[in-house]
Amino acid sequence: MVEDLGSAGERHVSAPSRGAPAIQLVGVRKSFGEVAAVDGVDLSIAAGEFFSLLGPSGSGKTTVLRMIAGFEVPTAGAVLLDGQDVTRTPPYDRDVNTVFQDYALFPHMNVRRNVEYGMRVRGVPASERRRRAGEMLDIVRLGGFAERKPSQLSGGQRQRVALARALVNHPTVLLLDEPLGALDLKLREEMQVELKAIQRQVGITFVFVTHDQGEALSMSSRVAVFNHGRIEQVGTPREIYDQPASAFVAGFVGSSNVLGVPVSTRLFGVAAVHSVRPESVHLADAGRADPVDGVRVGGTIADVQYLGAGTKVRVAIDAESVLTVTDTSERLAGRQVGAPVDVIIPPGAPFQVAG
Repeated sequence: MVEDLGSAGERHVSAPSRGAPAIQLVGVRKSFGEVAAVDGVDLSIAAGEFFSLLGPSGSGKTTVLRMIAGFEVPTAGAVLLDGQDVTRTPPYDRDVNTVFQDYALFPHMNVRRNVEYGMRVRGVPASERRRRAGEMLDIVRLGGFAERKPSQLSGGQRQRVALARALVNHPTVLLLDEPLGALDLKLREEMQVELKAIQRQVGITFVFVTHDQGEALSMSSRVAVFNHGRIEQVGTPREIYDQPASAFVAGFVGSSNVLGVPVSTRLFGVAAVHSVRPESVHLADAGRADPVDGVRVGGTIADVQYLGAGTKVRVAIDAESVLTVTDTSERLAGRQVGAPVDVIIPPGAPFQVAG
């Protein structure tokens, strides 16, 4: 139970109940001068989740992560870990570890000593440190790299060392602040698989901050989408993608045709904003019969982007409105800019969203 103690924004939280969330944010707000970086966030993250905070730069997601870690103190509201109010508890007294984008490894120490560092600070005996560090390096597939220096490792290997160091003390929560941002695309995709596998193996709650929709959708059990210091939507990756709660979510998560009220009224007879995913839209020859049913509107191809296995076609349906269609390159082969086409939007493809 949480009680509001008044204008100071402080909260008093009773003793933890059985089955309390790993993390709970209650009315959290953080202001820097006149700017509200986080503006009234309520969030509950269950133990063992891989939870992503997703949003553009300046949306408040990293500030939320820093308040969970204890690096920032909320202007108002409460931060709970395992049911305990830690709003004003310093970072070193929270059972939380953080992995940063730059990894922050000690260059003069080898891999094993980097992983052991937190245990040394806690006074863990040397034999126990070595055993636990070895086990964790095996988990991150670096068992044969213990004696190497960070400078002798690749970017992905250094990231796994940082993970091992953060996990070796078995924190309740591991916070990851855009840890894949410095990696190239192929390595980033490989590390997404690695991170998910490691999280399943160790069973620790992961909170992952990213602006990359693909990362959030591919790894997370649930996602919170941030915009202007507030949460627009919380849900599973499929819920976020298939049922966006707002035009912002529809446009930010993946690719979407966001149709305003005038176009929606003309096409669907409903005066509301709609989202239609490009892969749900069908491209047909102008004026010819087609087996796909749905709302049909004519237009002109404005752009064709060949993407290898897939192709993206943008169709201008009037002077101000463009619909994007994606399909396999085989199915969209031969489409040319300037050609007249029909766009078919099947039943169930349009999804009504908040403007």
